[in-house]
Amino acid sequence: MPGFSKLTTTAGLPAVNQAKEFACGNKEICIANVNGSYSAIDNICLHQGGPLGQGTIEKGKVVCPWHGWAYDPKTGAAAHNANAKVAVYPLKIENGDVMVEI
Repeated sequence: MPGFSKLTTTAGLPAVNQAKEFACGNKEICIANVNGSYSAIDNICLHQGGPLGQGTIEKGKVVCPWHGWAYDPKTGAAAHNANAKVAVYPLKIENGDVMVEI
């Protein structure tokens, strides 16, 4: 049954304009903090499986550390091809807990 699962606490979130990876069940999730706005996306780059949560934030996009593919953290769309998308997951913060719905 779908539902929200605790991913971390607000203290564990990435700093402004940074990304961080988290385990959630059998998935790896990338939390991106773009100018103070958080998004949760799949942590696996579509190009060669790079860890997006270890990448950087550049011009509002999550950039894969392996080969530079960039993704919009709100839509999951790759910057070079809007039809190539990583999954985006609903995210909410309640009582200091960061919750994601897979």
